Amino acid sequence: MWELLRTGHLNRTGMWHELAPEDRHAWLSVALWSWDYHRRGRPDAPAGEVFTLDGRHIVDEDSFYCAIGEAVNGPGGYFGWNLDALEDCLRGGWGATTPFALHWDSSAESRTRLAARVPTADGDASLFDLLVKIMADRNVSVTLR
Repeated sequence: MWELLRTGHLNRTGMWHELAPEDRHAWLSVALWSWDYHRRGRPDAPAGEVFTLDGRHIVDEDSFYCAIGEAVNGPGGYFGWNLDALEDCLRGGWGATTPFALHWDSSAESRTRLAARVPTADGDASLFDLLVKIMADRNVSVTLR
């Protein structure tokens, strides 16, 4: 990804789709560390924006973060790489201003693949349900499609 950034070839969506799990995590690391360069001083999208999350390639937690980073910030974009980072991004300064809408396409497939149980203060929840709850709690209107 560093080479793609450096040469200006990080210019289309889905470039992370075929990466192995450990490579998706590395992709997210580069997305985070290249954030200032990638944004180049652009302000966050204004409140009320509608983003579309393509769930077809979400197969695990890292691929969710790759997909939402791309949905909000374009190819190679960053919007979290764990639950705490997602919450930080939802507070602003990372490409989007709440409230905003997120249309999650192929959400039924994503729900199946993000079924891992995650401990919460109220017991546990599926990762999918927890992601939706975190976003809703931060004024993101999530439409599952």
